[in-house]
Amino acid sequence: MTDVQFRDLSKSFGHHKILEDINLEINSGEFVVLVGPSGCGKSTLLRMLAGLEPITSGDLIIGGLRANDLPPQKRNIAMVFQSYALFPHLKASDNIGFGPKIRGETRAAIDDKVKKASGILNLFSYLDRYPRELSGGQRQRVAMGRAIVREPSVFLFDEPLSNLDAQLRVQMRTEIKALHQRLKSTIVYVTHDQIEAMTMADRIVVMNLGRIQQVGAPLELYDRPANKFVASFIGSPSMSFVSGALRGSATKAWFETTGGGRLALAGKAVPEGSTVEAGIRPEHFVVGGADDAMAIDVDVVEPTGAETHVYGAIGADTVRAVFRDRLQIKPGDRLPVSVDPANIHLFDKATGLPL
Repeated sequence: MTDVQFRDLSKSFGHHKILEDINLEINSGEFVVLVGPSGCGKSTLLRMLAGLEPITSGDLIIGGLRANDLPPQKRNIAMVFQSYALFPHLKASDNIGFGPKIRGETRAAIDDKVKKASGILNLFSYLDRYPRELSGGQRQRVAMGRAIVREPSVFLFDEPLSNLDAQLRVQMRTEIKALHQRLKSTIVYVTHDQIEAMTMADRIVVMNLGRIQQVGAPLELYDRPANKFVASFIGSPSMSFVSGALRGSATKAWFETTGGGRLALAGKAVPEGSTVEAGIRPEHFVVGGADDAMAIDVDVVEPTGAETHVYGAIGADTVRAVFRDRLQIKPGDRLPVSVDPANIHLFDKATGLPL
């Protein structure tokens, strides 16, 4: 197992900067997920690690050695692609054993590696099938098997589940996590799906506009986002933001919406009159609330059985609330809500930084 370090890493195409000042350490045996919107640079960073993209500046360290100029085949890294990248004319067993074969390993050694990988991934029933005879999930498992037989120091996954339907994505998330726990391998995983990031990662790296916004354990990012972008990106359904100002008296502090609603705050010392945004997770809205309350003007109600999702507005701000109760409300209603002060995230409206 190998640790990976990015030191002041940057990537440019001509005058266009894709990545800037990337500093990150990935510990041996860690499952790290790079997450962010399309175009943020996460796949480019992964390809630089794999040796498929040259590094413009900075250092890439793999297992203590500078790897900037090391060719891909000498980095001891295996990559699983979004498109599976299987050979259509080879059976699943031959796809899995292709790497050892071209390295000149014996038939017995190849068969042993294919057998072990197939056991890990439950592929024995599919070894004689061609890729066209396999489902998307089975093809992705074959691609993972091909990576396993290489016995790499680091596994790279580039959005491997994006071509699968919702049910298969859930199943494959579990299988990849189980694979990591079994092999104790170092995994760097790229996705734009923050649910994948939350459920699979030891640590999440949130990226935007070519920079790292925050690094931390999933619940750390969920509970203590470093800025408004992280707060809005991590969580599904995403956090709602309500504009307003901070108010206070000698005994208490509160957040006042532009429409006149109020939410009590935990602290007493506030910069009076500061224009801020209150970030509220959908599950933290509570129906009712005596003095410290505001109201959602309901636009859409979605009963899911276990929950009721309410879309609407607080003043000019669109919000989404999730309630465990089966509420008897309809579009056009005005729903009074409150929020526990401990669950209110305040962000400076100009900078997006937390207060």
